[in-house]
Amino acid sequence: MKTTDHEIVDALLRRDNMVTRDFFYRKCYPLFKSVYDNYHTDCSSCMEFISEIYVHVMSPSKETGLCKLEQFKYQSTLFTWLKTVCLFYCYKRYERKGKMPTEHISEKYDEDGVRIDILPESISIDEDSLSRNDVETILRLMPNRRYSQLIRLRYLENHTNEETAEIMGMNMNTFYNKHKLAKEQYMKTLKKEEQ
Repeated sequence: MKTTDHEIVDALLRRDNMVTRDFFYRKCYPLFKSVYDNYHTDCSSCMEFISEIYVHVMSPSKETGLCKLEQFKYQSTLFTWLKTVCLFYCYKRYERKGKMPTEHISEKYDEDGVRIDILPESISIDEDSLSRNDVETILRLMPNRRYSQLIRLRYLENHTNEETAEIMGMNMNTFYNKHKLAKEQYMKTLKKEEQ
């Protein structure tokens, strides 16, 4: 049986039925089941969701003629990459249908009366949506070290906004602005890893 990511990717690209069944439907089943149970899909079963993701990663792009799997760059494990693909697939489908829960966006103002928008909970960064190792991988890939430190302190070490600002030597107004930019960079890095 294929064991390295390179061997698995090569076999999947050759459409090896045994490797496809073993990898997608057996080894990755817990991943797919978790995403299926916790995120919006139109699928009636987890098996249907797995098949949908398989088609998503194996179908050639109109622009490049390459499928997503052919564009996998081995910057993370295949499993981590596939998890990212699944999460973004669900997020994009949810967004495309106009079902982003905008009613959950709250308005927050600092002491000077400057509005600070909080991102919707659906794209907040927490360990429920990604495992700690996956988050660490994304943080290492982020170009701005200060932003990755902010995300690490706030979401992996579970410091409050105030504690994180203090540790990083920021006032709260600066913190909220940097926090928003850090989350945006995190999501861009996550999306780039998914491609």
